[in-house]
Amino acid sequence: MSDRDAAPGADPGADPGADRDAGPGADPRGPAGLPDPARRIAAGYAFSGPALDLGALLWDGGCHADAPIRVPLPMLNRHGLVAGATGTGKTKTLQLIAEQLSAQGVPVFLADIKGDLSGIARPGQENDRVRQRSGEVGQSWAPAGFPAEFYALGGLGHGIPVRATVTSFGPVLLSKVLGLNQTQEQSLGLIFHYADTKGLELIDLKDLRAVVAFLTSDEGRPELKGIGGLSTATAGVILRSLTAFEAQGMADFFGEPEFDTAGFLRTADDGRGIVSVLELPAVQDRPQLFSTFLMWLLADLFHDLPEIGDADKPKLVFFFDEAHLLFNGASKAFLDSITQTVRLIRSKGVGVFFVTQTPKDVPADVLGQLGNRVQHALRAFTPDDQKALRATVRTFPRSAYDLEELLTGLGTGEAVVTVLSENGAPTPVAATRLRAPESLMGPLDPAELDDAVRNSPLHGRYAQAVDRESAYEKLTAPPVAAPPPAAPRERPAKEEPTLVEQVVGSGMFKSLARSVGTQLGREITRSLFGTARRRR
Repeated sequence: MSDRDAAPGADPGADPGADRDAGPGADPRGPAGLPDPARRIAAGYAFSGPALDLGALLWDGGCHADAPIRVPLPMLNRHGLVAGATGTGKTKTLQLIAEQLSAQGVPVFLADIKGDLSGIARPGQENDRVRQRSGEVGQSWAPAGFPAEFYALGGLGHGIPVRATVTSFGPVLLSKVLGLNQTQEQSLGLIFHYADTKGLELIDLKDLRAVVAFLTSDEGRPELKGIGGLSTATAGVILRSLTAFEAQGMADFFGEPEFDTAGFLRTADDGRGIVSVLELPAVQDRPQLFSTFLMWLLADLFHDLPEIGDADKPKLVFFFDEAHLLFNGASKAFLDSITQTVRLIRSKGVGVFFVTQTPKDVPADVLGQLGNRVQHALRAFTPDDQKALRATVRTFPRSAYDLEELLTGLGTGEAVVTVLSENGAPTPVAATRLRAPESLMGPLDPAELDDAVRNSPLHGRYAQAVDRESAYEKLTAPPVAAPPPAAPRERPAKEEPTLVEQVVGSGMFKSLARSVGTQLGREITRSLFGTARRRR
């Protein structure tokens, strides 16, 4: 691309800070043989510290292997966006980034919607297309597999079952799954509040149904009078929603043993980060469910992880696929919770990448926090497509490219990239031909996948569901008859109490004991999304 192709009004040398990002000994003007605008772009990606290699610069129709496009490793907890139309290569981009994070000791979480990311555990297969791509971008390609664990929501599909208790999932996320309106969501929150304060554990859906039925019965109705009550009509809607939810085979997602998200933070014996792949093909027709479950996993991590501030590398990078499903129809309170989670989880060492088709799928308050962008091709076949294209272009910094033309002309495995440099400033926008993943670009054989699951050290912990006593058993158990009074016994001569007995029997000790008991019996602590903090 020549200077005359620059966007109208754009300064071809768009980023004044680009030269400052050049590594020690690097030519601040970038590779020879490129015009000045392209050399300035290349210089913006010449980082001195550890970085992930995304690909090589595209300029004026050519791919320049001596102008690598990279993203600094410490900046990957500043979140990101991978976007593009269907079939443009987003999944392979996730695989490429996940491989390099694992190689540098960073655990990764991937939501595998279509079932074709499981191949990351096995070395890839060299072919003509791989050889051509690696030669174009200057990549020394070698087949490699990476340590991986495979999970499945509720055990539906190939993977270690991931379950949540209803108590920890909370009323806000559950309302979104059930499709409740704001009034019904508030009533569900009241039901959770009652269960929390009365020590009624909501492990699975039958526990929740039992509490709702009790609170609308003659015996239970007075329990909520002082805090608003629960209308019979609203309770009926909640119960019908729960029944329909279970009829679709979704009850297995709730129960015990509840998954501990700390399992996503592990590294293998050789120091590489473990890639946790949540297999979703079995539930891909239930997008509201799996997108909300992904948010629960992220919220649970947020609750449990300590603050670490800026670190040399992330503790985990979490890829949130089909992100638009999370935001569709979300209430303002729900969106505010997402925004707060994304804003604060960075300081806990977790980077979040949203994966969707266009940046407009992500609310502005969230999009503004995504410092790393990989935008694949967009289509402009309809007026709505053209509007989305123009909106996408406006989300990028000023560029030496005509982005509207560029974004509709990118091939599969090509993208427009801008990331945060080592000093936190945005890099110049760079058209990029991406590297080829080194692991298998396709799914594992189902038998091989099942073997990997059975051989996992986590399989024995989560494979078998358990059903212990909880709210359902407590509310439906028959009343226990009072024992007959014991016959009076002759009291022995009273002995002088010991010092310990004197202390235990004192009024001060009893008052302290009552205070401690009250603290332990209080409502479960809930945070963002109304999810419960994990009790370890």
